[in-house]
Amino acid sequence: TLQWEILGKQFVEYEQVAPFLIPEEQQRRLLDFLPLFLKTWEQSGGAIVFPSVQLLASEVSKLLAKEIKRTLNGKSAEEARLALEHLLQQKGEVEDGYLLLKSVYLLSQTDLRTMWNIIASGLPAALMQCLYLFFTFPLEKSSDGETNEDEIETQEMLVEIMLNMYREEQGVEELLAADKLQSLIIAAASLWDQCSQSWKVPTGRVLRTISKAQTKNSILYLQAVDCIKIAVQNLFKLADTLPACDVCEAVSIVLCFVKDSYPVSSALLTEFESNDGYQLLLKVLLRCEGLQQNEGDPYLNEILDMLTCLTTCGKTELKVSGNIVHPQLPQFDYEWTRSSGMTVKNLQAFQVLQSIFQKSNDQHLCGTILGAIGTIWAWDTVNFFLLEWTLQPINQFIDIIHLKPHPVQDQFFKLVESIVLDMSYIPHEILKKVQYLIKENVEPFCTLTALQCLLSITRKDPLFSDIFRDSGLLGLLLALLRKQAKILRKSAGTPLPGLEEGTEKDLNAVMLKMVAALTVGCVRNTVVLKDYGMVPYIKIFLDDECYRGATLSILEQLSVINYEEYMSIVIGALCSSTQGELHLKLDLLKSLLRILNSPKSHSAFRTCSGFNGLLSLLSDMEGALQEPPCGLWAAVGQNCVLELVFYTLQGITAALHLDPVNSNFFQRNGLFEKMAEDLGSLGCFCTQREQHIPLSLERTRTFAEFLDATFCSSEPFPTWLKNCIWILSFLDHMVKGTLHLENYFKEVKSEMGEASRDDQDGSQAHGEHPVFSKSASYTCFSCRWEMRDCVIVNPGAVCVMVRLLPKLYKEGHSQISQEIQCAVTDHIQSLVKLEKSRQVMCGSGLLSTIITSCQDAFCNENHPLHLPLTRIFEKLASQSIEPDVLR
Repeated sequence: TLQWEILGKQFVEYEQVAPFLIPEEQQRRLLDFLPLFLKTWEQSGGAIVFPSVQLLASEVSKLLAKEIKRTLNGKSAEEARLALEHLLQQKGEVEDGYLLLKSVYLLSQTDLRTMWNIIASGLPAALMQCLYLFFTFPLEKSSDGETNEDEIETQEMLVEIMLNMYREEQGVEELLAADKLQSLIIAAASLWDQCSQSWKVPTGRVLRTISKAQTKNSILYLQAVDCIKIAVQNLFKLADTLPACDVCEAVSIVLCFVKDSYPVSSALLTEFESNDGYQLLLKVLLRCEGLQQNEGDPYLNEILDMLTCLTTCGKTELKVSGNIVHPQLPQFDYEWTRSSGMTVKNLQAFQVLQSIFQKSNDQHLCGTILGAIGTIWAWDTVNFFLLEWTLQPINQFIDIIHLKPHPVQDQFFKLVESIVLDMSYIPHEILKKVQYLIKENVEPFCTLTALQCLLSITRKDPLFSDIFRDSGLLGLLLALLRKQAKILRKSAGTPLPGLEEGTEKDLNAVMLKMVAALTVGCVRNTVVLKDYGMVPYIKIFLDDECYRGATLSILEQLSVINYEEYMSIVIGALCSSTQGELHLKLDLLKSLLRILNSPKSHSAFRTCSGFNGLLSLLSDMEGALQEPPCGLWAAVGQNCVLELVFYTLQGITAALHLDPVNSNFFQRNGLFEKMAEDLGSLGCFCTQREQHIPLSLERTRTFAEFLDATFCSSEPFPTWLKNCIWILSFLDHMVKGTLHLENYFKEVKSEMGEASRDDQDGSQAHGEHPVFSKSASYTCFSCRWEMRDCVIVNPGAVCVMVRLLPKLYKEGHSQISQEIQCAVTDHIQSLVKLEKSRQVMCGSGLLSTIITSCQDAFCNENHPLHLPLTRIFEKLASQSIEPDVLR
């Protein structure tokens, strides 16, 4: 602060004596002052605390402008260029010109008032003349071909001063006193290949800054000297000779003046249009085809951005009319609003974009133009209608889209999607052409992308199910799928070379998804599918996991009109599936569960041998959970086996739920006994009749505690015991009629699905059981205390648990075997505690089953299960005694 105060006093003294000094002495005093000013600035960390900063800026700027004019006076352009370099650069000792330049550079960064003083000094015109000479008259390079640090520093200071001055309208107005602005613009448009390489980018920056600050006077000045006309004519010549990226750089500068001037005056745009400016842009942009990535991209993108902006530059609104074809979505509301001011008024500018897309196959060019169209639509939705009812760009692009690179095709169809998804408008003509494109299938990837577009649109609203049926798309897809199904059937599981690879396979998958989307919630479309005789062909696609999800969705829609046909297909596929087709079985079971949610399907399930079919799945898994696993089960993993058991039991539970006919059928045909037999043969339960000696148990845990220990703790239970507890937990929920409930099903599905995938990846050993996470297991069993007194829904499942009791004993694990047996028995006893549960059990006629299942325990008073089983029997017998039980 002290240094600035001293310096301020010195400048006040200079001001006082300056009027009395001759100009040379006045200039010398000021030049002697500047080194002190710069030194103080450096010592104060770049801050200027100077009371007379505006006056100093005015004095220094005037002196710099004067020195520049003196240096240029009477010299040729080449001589003037050299003289300027000597004036402004630091060569060993500090020169006067360098002192002035650096001082103005620092002062130009202070405040706006100081900048106005600099502008009023005449410096804007002087520095524009310097820039013109530096740009148009390049000096020969030094022997090493590199620009030295002094040149770089001088350039940076000059450019920064000009940018600061020309950001202000006053700075641009000051340029009009000289003729160098239009000279520099025309030079950029005609001498771009001959100008100084090191001054190209700085010149472009300065001219773009001037462009953004144009005034009415500056526009009249440029118009008066035909600046844009001459520049366009010169650029036409350059466009034939220069590399495309260089031409783009020069064109972008001229186009800036055209675009930026429009809010003030349309004069330069009119001059640009009158001199074939749009033809120039088309010519230049088409030359950009095949440019390497990022080569010329900034200027190419800048031209395309400015061209996009020019589409809204026009004096009058477009007057067009078109018909809104119905039906339309309920939320569609077309209003002719112009409130945004961003509507298309200049079709000539848009035609350039449209012509480039039609004539070019360059990925970057075409992609950028599609992005520009999306931007124009985003400015105002009405722009889509203005363009489509006049130039029809999207309608025309469909005819040639198959010729474009794949990323461009993908981007184009996303744009078509947005018409429906974002505008809620159905462009019937466009959709018809897309459908025709699919029918012709000229290029498979294009067909695939077009169909994915229609699939996304179809999911928007059920109305499209009717539209695409009436347009013939549904019939077309069914015919194509019939053809593909025949090919798959002929191949008999052996893929034909090239048939099911890549795009073709993806196309089949999307066609199936499209048919599934068209039939969801639309009985009429499902009837069409059935009337076409497509059901036998659709089910062929079940075998391939790629097609299965959509195929099952179609078949599930079929169940709405014919449950028997659906059940026949799915249960037949389950029964005919091989041991290794685990994922097929799981997907079929999950589909079956979705349909069994409807009580109307239960009768069809029974008559189509659904119960026997699901039990056959359990029979086929004999030995799947034994240790060690054998055969194909060793590769599958025990988690997947448990998952399959779970979904099978879920299906049976769902079919029995609140259905007396099915429940009676299941019991009358001895299917609970069959289920117990099949579960007992899985491998985790003991299959031999073990003679075990009763032990005095060291500890006794409840069934609930065993569940907690299995799912939520690290207690090292044997693998066989964990598997048994899993199955008993499934049966427990089956007893209560909750196994099939949707909320529980979703929890288990996600967790077990992850586990099964882990198994297939081979990341889990056979004995590991991370099937349910802790949170999932708590979700499944957290209600056990509340459900402890629940009424028995499926009494046969109790009998299954009782039949499995003796098989819980494992030689070598006597202590834990007897403990789990006691825990399960106590749990069963708790299930029959309620009188209503006892009534259900007795009414089922299953008491004799309980006795024969555990005959050894009943006859041996020393057997650890004797007392709890007798209590169960006594509770049930007190309700009703059956003749079979007495025998």
